[in-house]
Amino acid sequence: MLTPSELQRLIEIITEEVIAAQRAVQPGHCACHSVMIDCCPDRLRGVLDAGASRLGLHAPGGAPGSVAAMIDHTLLKPDATRADVEKLCREAAEFRFATVCVNPAWVSLAASRLRGSGVGVCSVVGFPLGATTSDVKQYETRRAIFDGATEIDMVINVGALKSGDLRTVERDIESVVEPCHHCGVVSKVIIEAALLSDEEKITACTLSKAAGADFVKTSTGFGPGGATAADVALMRRTVGSDMGVKAAGGVRDLEGLKAMVAAGATRVGASAGVKIVTETRGQKMIGPSQGGY
Repeated sequence: MLTPSELQRLIEIITEEVIAAQRAVQPGHCACHSVMIDCCPDRLRGVLDAGASRLGLHAPGGAPGSVAAMIDHTLLKPDATRADVEKLCREAAEFRFATVCVNPAWVSLAASRLRGSGVGVCSVVGFPLGATTSDVKQYETRRAIFDGATEIDMVINVGALKSGDLRTVERDIESVVEPCHHCGVVSKVIIEAALLSDEEKITACTLSKAAGADFVKTSTGFGPGGATAADVALMRRTVGSDMGVKAAGGVRDLEGLKAMVAAGATRVGASAGVKIVTETRGQKMIGPSQGGY
């Protein structure tokens, strides 16, 4: 349970978010049907064709034109080789995934292989435990951006959150979000939902939003559990439509992706991206999928 001072801090953060939302300029309207521009059904056709029944419409990076454009094609195994990473990049360029997601040591290689392809490079910070200090996470972020990362997935200080030290958690997130914003890089906050109570998940998402992160993300894929539709739905309700929600860990086929999108995910991290896209095309997957999470 939160102490009175911690609860007061959380209330203050939520109040600030509500006031900011009220002051925000309302979006324009679509020329074709006089409702908010981002809800035009033509923009959602690819995801709807995949079977989605509910979407987060106004989140950054939301509702792409194809299933592949929702997927961070992921390879985070510690024993991944140069050849594995190069294969990941070739697949990403061929299938037009949103990004490849690789460990920091491979960012420079991935960026060089994907230059001009339109596919971004995502890297991880404080991964997979989140237990490094904020200044180290900030350096990791700056170095990954220098090497060519266009998106950063950072792991929160889970222990600080479970200790009720909300200010430390908020500063930890800010240490990564700040350089990302400065460099025009997308920031995602991994809350490792399987380790948290629902109250802690809500707190983590609220702090991420207050810190200015672009996405909240369910899992590292290396914890005790991966993405669940229930966690995605809870995270979406908490952050509203102003942020992206990334589901990662255990999304291995098209049905799994559909469930996450229906719950409110706007991005999915998966090592089975090729399998998922071939399923949308009615093709049979041949051979093992790329390893990762």
